[in-house]
Amino acid sequence: MNRASNTVSEEPARAELERSNSSNRNLSTHAPLSVAEGYERWAPIYDQDPNPLLACEERHLFPLLSDLLRTNLRNKCVLDLACGTGRWLERLMAAGGASGVGLDRSEPMLRVASAKSRIAGRLTRAACENLPFRSDVFDLAICSFALGHIADFGLMARELARVTRPSAVLFISDLHPDAYVRGWRVGFRDQNDAVQIETVPHSAKDTIRTFTSNGFECVTQVPLLLGETEKHFFDRAGKSDRFAEASQLPALLIFQFRRIESPITVGGAQ
Repeated sequence: MNRASNTVSEEPARAELERSNSSNRNLSTHAPLSVAEGYERWAPIYDQDPNPLLACEERHLFPLLSDLLRTNLRNKCVLDLACGTGRWLERLMAAGGASGVGLDRSEPMLRVASAKSRIAGRLTRAACENLPFRSDVFDLAICSFALGHIADFGLMARELARVTRPSAVLFISDLHPDAYVRGWRVGFRDQNDAVQIETVPHSAKDTIRTFTSNGFECVTQVPLLLGETEKHFFDRAGKSDRFAEASQLPALLIFQFRRIESPITVGGAQ
C-alpha cells in the first residue's frame, strides 16, 4: 500500500514510526488497528505526512528506476503493487513508463490516488494474493512498504511470477527487520491519537527464500540508513536530538529480484 511511517511526528496529522515502549507518552494505548481500518483512517492525511523513510527510499530507488525506464525498460509496462495513494505509479509514469497499473485493497487509499490526473484510470482494487491480470504482462513491478501487511506472501510471490514477463525486474522495500526488533512500528498520528497498524514481520532470509522458490532470483538486497538528507524531518518536528540514534539503525531494506526465464510450475503442470 506504499506506506511507511516515521519517527519524527510532533503535529497531530503526521505519520510516525512508533516505538513500542510503554514509557513513551506518544504511543497509543490501544491495540493495533487492522490493515483495512488503519489505512481507511490514514488515507485522508497520508500524502501530507512528512516521512523520512519514504524520502530515504526514494533517494535510493528513484535513480535506479528512472535509469531502467530510460534504457532497458523504455516503453514497458509497470505494476505498482499495493500502490496506496499511487506515489510510485505516478512517478514511474512520469519517468517514461508506457503503461502501468496500480493495485491496492484499500478503497480509501485508491480514492486519494484516483484524484491524481496522471494515474486516474490506471487503478484497480484487488488483493496482492489474487492479481486480476493475465500472465506475462509486466516488465517492472514495485511493492513499497506493504510486505509486512501480507501474511501469505508466498502466494503473492507466485502471483507476481505469473503476471511478470521473464527477466522482469521487481523491487520490494519494507521496514528493516532489525528496526522492527528494536520496536519500530508502522503507524501514524492523526488529530485524535497515535495509531499502530497490524504488521507481520518477515526476515530477509524468508523473503529471499520465498521469492527464489517462486520464479525469481535475488539480484541484491540493500539495507538503508537514514542520512543527512532526512535530518530536516527531525529538525522540523523539533526532534533533532533523536536523529543521531535513529540514523545508526538500518531503517529499511530494499530487494531487487529478477524474474527467471524458466516457466513456473504450479500443481505439477507448466
